[in-house]
Amino acid sequence: MTKEPPALPDLSEQGFAPADLFLNRELSLLEFNRRVLEQALDESVPLLERLKFLCIASANLDEFFEIRVAGVQQMAELNPLQRGADGMTPAETLAAISKRAHELVDAQYRLFNDVIIPALDRERIRFVRRSEWSTEQDAWLKNYFHNELMPVLSPIGLDPAHPFPRILNKSLNFIVQLSGKDAFGRNTGFAIVQAPRALPRLIQIPPEVPGTGPHDFVFLSSVIHAYVDDLFPGMEATGSYQFRLTRNSDLLVDEEEVKDLMEALEGELSQRQWGDIVRLEVAHNCPEHLWQYLMDVAQLTPADVYQVNGPVNLHRLMTIPDMVDRPELKYPPYTPRIPKAFAGPDVFAAIRERDQLLQHPYESFMPVVDFLRHAARDPRVLAIKQTLYRTGDKSAVAEALIEAARNGKEVTVVVELRARFDEEANIDLAEQLQEVGAHVVYGVVGYKTHAKMCLVVRREDATSVGGSTLRYYAHLGTGNYHPRTARIYTDYGLFTADSQICKDVHAVFLQLTSLGKVTKLHRLLQSPFSLARQLQSKIEREIAHAVAGRPARIIAKMNALVESETILALYRASRAGVKVDLIVRGMCSLRPGVKDLSENIHVRSIIGRFLEHHRCYWFANDGDAELYLSSADWMERNLFRRVEVAFPVLDKKLRERVLEHLHAYLADTAQSWVLQPDGSYLRPAQDGSKPVQLRFMEEA
Repeated sequence: MTKEPPALPDLSEQGFAPADLFLNRELSLLEFNRRVLEQALDESVPLLERLKFLCIASANLDEFFEIRVAGVQQMAELNPLQRGADGMTPAETLAAISKRAHELVDAQYRLFNDVIIPALDRERIRFVRRSEWSTEQDAWLKNYFHNELMPVLSPIGLDPAHPFPRILNKSLNFIVQLSGKDAFGRNTGFAIVQAPRALPRLIQIPPEVPGTGPHDFVFLSSVIHAYVDDLFPGMEATGSYQFRLTRNSDLLVDEEEVKDLMEALEGELSQRQWGDIVRLEVAHNCPEHLWQYLMDVAQLTPADVYQVNGPVNLHRLMTIPDMVDRPELKYPPYTPRIPKAFAGPDVFAAIRERDQLLQHPYESFMPVVDFLRHAARDPRVLAIKQTLYRTGDKSAVAEALIEAARNGKEVTVVVELRARFDEEANIDLAEQLQEVGAHVVYGVVGYKTHAKMCLVVRREDATSVGGSTLRYYAHLGTGNYHPRTARIYTDYGLFTADSQICKDVHAVFLQLTSLGKVTKLHRLLQSPFSLARQLQSKIEREIAHAVAGRPARIIAKMNALVESETILALYRASRAGVKVDLIVRGMCSLRPGVKDLSENIHVRSIIGRFLEHHRCYWFANDGDAELYLSSADWMERNLFRRVEVAFPVLDKKLRERVLEHLHAYLADTAQSWVLQPDGSYLRPAQDGSKPVQLRFMEEA
């Protein structure tokens, strides 16, 4: 078994250098964030939703630095001469990231200051500046500072006895310039004030305060700036400037040496907030000598410093839509429908009758929860096997599994402890399940379990008189067992009682919980074993059809496309005349539309109200089409370093339904962006048609 993908062939003899073949994946991810930011400019989007898109872009950029930039920096230290598939060294990548990220940050704050703030102000939702505070507001805020903020603030004067403090990842801090001497005669020049995370970053002034509107807010930073002198009695604060440090947040666990993965992760989680510093954000008006001091303390370069004209963490504004009761400024409420097949009392009968496909969020996630609840309470159900990657707080899925274990069912749960930023929640979930007697395993060391599967074993009457038999029921999904994200992510979920699919699911669970050789699967494609190889085979089959003069086409939808061998196979398909349509939400390293290479490949990205999350692979196969749904993107990690499954849609009507969905995405002009050969994205010509997501909402 191989963890890494095969090496790239030498393509120089074909006239293409690596830079001609592959777009840089990090820069492609920044381009995705630019598309998200563009949603905040779209006046057809309700105003408070535009604010949300701005916040999402900010949060995405945080994670980009915490994970992606941190990884490239480590690569630059360990192997500075190593070039990626795109031909760039780590140093070249970091330089390009810095240029593009600075442009993106500047665009974020221009949008915030010049577009979002004025638009909110017109709706009487205001961020009140210090210069605009009325006498009564100033009095109320000063009282708030002394009673609510000052008791929990601990300013640190910097001198030999008070070295620069450890700064928590992404926390709000202030560097304060001081004049005068303190009670001990000290005058070091400046101090650090750290704002505890328990403090709200936005403070709403009560409407009853004279001069205050219905939704007047003040930034915590403004309040601290206004009264910072009170933290240093007898001294004068001549300047106060907010800053924030971003740290490497990837967990480093030596999986070859670890004996207890949960224990190792728990130890590493406590250190996540203290990883190497990768970025400094500082107020735009901070004097050069102060930000250079912070830069030197953080051991950064000017390329890592981002001066911002506004709050250093725009994502904190995500609370505004919940604090402002203005439905007309938000997306209209949407209630997913429950398909008729799941309206009856016997969910197992509905699945036995035919395969059932759910399209989230247009169709409700409740049938998945009800499936588990029925299994937990049905005396005929003997066992439930489940993978869990992300579930959310107070998960109905987890509660159903706990109930099943308490009811004496044999419950086996594969909990992926290393789901990024959900590690702590998953450790808690694993402990809860173990307490009620469920069998909990953590997958396979070295391979994240990303597959979304549930298997129910039920004893049923056999067709022969007086007999009984065991029947399997399976649910396979493209997204997590997370009821909340199922309302905002697009995903598919398939219920089936097909014996071969269910046996395959059972075989994968045996791999995850036991020991043994790779089992030959009948229906499922599985990484790290067969998925990459089978994808290559199906692409080559389309090439053979095209060469023979038969119709050939591939349509694939995913979140990311960066795996080199798969991209090369798609190039071969294009050169053979195969029409390739790709719907890739985020990173894409493939260059479409390049003469003699990818002229038959078109790539688009859909950005809208819901996060496009499902993965679909459709192959025309000369009229005998195949369709697979999957949890796997076409990335090295998904194909070679994770446990993933791709499952076929066998029912012809369901297959045609998904194909109609894919064609709707390809026809969309309202929510789509088309990838250009240089890596940029352009909006297609608008034809006045409905956005594809709105169409699905209305059809559901």
